[in-house]
Amino acid sequence: MRTVSKDNITQAFLDYCSDETEPRVRFVLEKLVSHLHDFVRETNLTHAEWRKGLELLEKTGDMTDPERNEFVLMSDVLGLSSLVDMVNSPDEGTPSSVLGPFHILGAPDLAVGGDMKQDNDGAAVIVKGHVRNPDGEPIKGAEIEIWQTADNGLYSNQDNKQTEYNLRGHIVVGDDGLYQFSTVRPAPYTVPGDGPVGELLRATGRHPWRPSHLHFIITAPGYRSLVTEVFPSDDEYLDEDAVFGVREQLVMKYVEQNDVTAIPDGMEIAERLQAPFFTVDFDFVLAKEA
Repeated sequence: MRTVSKDNITQAFLDYCSDETEPRVRFVLEKLVSHLHDFVRETNLTHAEWRKGLELLEKTGDMTDPERNEFVLMSDVLGLSSLVDMVNSPDEGTPSSVLGPFHILGAPDLAVGGDMKQDNDGAAVIVKGHVRNPDGEPIKGAEIEIWQTADNGLYSNQDNKQTEYNLRGHIVVGDDGLYQFSTVRPAPYTVPGDGPVGELLRATGRHPWRPSHLHFIITAPGYRSLVTEVFPSDDEYLDEDAVFGVREQLVMKYVEQNDVTAIPDGMEIAERLQAPFFTVDFDFVLAKEA
């Protein structure tokens, strides 16, 4: 009979795993438990600290609902979400970045050149670019989902003064791969601090600020889906994002325009847009599926 000790408990767990376990499941679980056990041994984790960790997970579950996923937010501020993104981003495509906890399904259709600004306060922005493959060719029919905060730094599902799908849209590009839309310049904002994530940030002396950004999900048959964010070059929090989402290749530039002749053709907002406004030109490259 073999008794379990602090030195052999990890091997005991590995021995308990059936050889019939799916290989990838077995590999991931083995690594997870090995690192967890090493963490306990290296830190001499106390009962009080262990209970505090379980309490934090319980609170995270209590805060999670269909409109706010506190587990995703916890993963974000720990850098786990971004590390998974970077490990899985192919070199030949636009880098991925964090999904965030405020994405919701069912964004309304938006024509190429459509207007998301509507009556939202804030500086007007025209965002445009192309969706291409690694060879530089346009990807016909690529679908783009867009969402962002309003000028007050809140998403529509955080702010009951906004309509459900405010500043959210779904674009299908044409043969040329072009996307363009008008919106407002989003503001920097703080991640929610009223739950366990806020408790963790305060305990470690970290600020909760994120640089302003636009969220994108881009899909096309035969290509890897891209979940990413694009950040302005002049944002004060660009180098200290609370969720580690900024990549060098995801930095864009807002260009101020003082003449309405800078409005691209095909923009719904053209007749009512007045200078000054901003333009952004940013292309996305989708990697082909393996």
